[in-house]
Amino acid sequence: MKHKKRNVWIIISFVLLTSLSIGFVRNDFEIAKNLDIYATLLRQLNENYVDDINVSDLVEGSIKAMLNKMDPYTVFYPESQMEEFKLLTTGHYGGIGATILQEEEYVVVSEPYEGTPAYKSGLQAGDKIVKVNDKDVKNKTVSDVSALLRGQPGTTVKLDIIPYGRKSIISKNIVREEIKFPNVTYSGKVSDDIGYIYLSQFMENASLDVKNAFLALKEEGINSLILDLRGNGGGLLNEAVDLVNLFVDKGELIVSTKGKLADKNQLYYTRNEPIDTKIPLIVLVDAYSASASEIVSGAIQDLDRGVVVGQRTYGKGLVQNVLPLSYNTKLKVTVSKYYIPSGRCIQKIDYSDKDSSGNSKSKIDSNAVAFKTKNGRTVYDYGGVEPDIVITPETYSTILLAMLEKRIIFNYANEFKLKNNKIPSAKDFVFTNEMYDDFLAYVANQHIEYETFTEKQIKSLEQSVKDDKFSTEVNKEIKELKEAVQKEKNNDLQRYKKEIKELLTLEIVNRYYYQKGRIEASLQIDPEMIKAKELLHNPHEYSVLLKANSKKK
Repeated sequence: MKHKKRNVWIIISFVLLTSLSIGFVRNDFEIAKNLDIYATLLRQLNENYVDDINVSDLVEGSIKAMLNKMDPYTVFYPESQMEEFKLLTTGHYGGIGATILQEEEYVVVSEPYEGTPAYKSGLQAGDKIVKVNDKDVKNKTVSDVSALLRGQPGTTVKLDIIPYGRKSIISKNIVREEIKFPNVTYSGKVSDDIGYIYLSQFMENASLDVKNAFLALKEEGINSLILDLRGNGGGLLNEAVDLVNLFVDKGELIVSTKGKLADKNQLYYTRNEPIDTKIPLIVLVDAYSASASEIVSGAIQDLDRGVVVGQRTYGKGLVQNVLPLSYNTKLKVTVSKYYIPSGRCIQKIDYSDKDSSGNSKSKIDSNAVAFKTKNGRTVYDYGGVEPDIVITPETYSTILLAMLEKRIIFNYANEFKLKNNKIPSAKDFVFTNEMYDDFLAYVANQHIEYETFTEKQIKSLEQSVKDDKFSTEVNKEIKELKEAVQKEKNNDLQRYKKEIKELLTLEIVNRYYYQKGRIEASLQIDPEMIKAKELLHNPHEYSVLLKANSKKK
């Protein structure tokens, strides 16, 4: 009997292996067949098409079309995009170190990064780029100009610019350097006993940078910590694991990966002795916290090591590997999915499951499966990490959105800088009512058009009245309503004064103290920060949130 059972398993194993082999052979044949068709087609096009064709453009376009059937993280990089690839994978690139934006037919400097060639050369926000290396860049896109500004460190790029507030063109010869964005953009104390670390990315040494910032804060006497991962799109997996390891014991499972190939199924445990497993910890997240940020926040939550505050994270639980291709090209391809300690997969969108319109499907909250944290708290696989304390993000008023679109806030900050050589420190600067009056005078000379939600509804109502052929009396009442709404709309600059002043404060501080200053100023008015500090000053509420019977707020 045992002999027969053994034979059955041998037969089953043989059938499975044979099926797999046939599958691979069939795929190899399909690949060879279709590559032959593709090559034949390309040759025939090149020989017979009425006009000359650019073979490289055609092939690159067809590759992109093919990869569009996959997920957005599976990307082909031609040789011409190696600098962009380097930036995405290392956080380094050769360039001048400035962000740029489109303003009408020209690209202008948005912000020079402190300490970079752009900063040292005196470039300022609002400077209009007219030429790059004597090449006219009028009507060129941000992407076009960015490609011209990047290059090998040590090489020189010549910029012809019109400085903000001036009319004449000046030239600057700027030597490119290796630009490396810092992992920790800002760290400091936000109260006598609370430390704060803003981690903007998970590139090489991210965990070490957090460790060093944390140890420095402990030297200053903090007894609790806020780790800010908002807007952090992720990076290196091992840095995420090592960061969590700073606060949890050695030997804890932080994340696992599961893929089609067996060698992509990996378990990632903490490997080192932690620094501090007791200090109260809050992790701030938002809808733009993704990938490695979700591993850290999800692991901290699943291990009940800290409290997560903010909005549900992005839901990117896909792992990519970079594969070398011929002729110095590369393929970044998705090979597996992330699972955090409770067993939840943080991926929200299933790119293999399309609806009738061809759109990928997302996880539905009502179908979410429950999992348990280390302490027995219930958490769900919504896709992304749902915070323990959810704070609804503030939405901008219509008038503020219109001013942002028209660059009115941006340009007023430039005007302010022209008139004021210096301001108080970032945390002490106050945009006063007198300054706001000056802003109102500036806005009076700008052309701002925007349509409120109420105005859109009235338009819809007018059409309905017309369709229903109601009396002129109804139209009269609608006209009166429109006039009343316009009267209210004229008061928008006062109605939304608080939020407009807050944004003006941040934009102006950015002109003098750059990224670090903007962050420092924002911490004074940040709702998530205010809630985090309240929670850390209430140890009982903090500890209750991490118990098994706690409920999310």
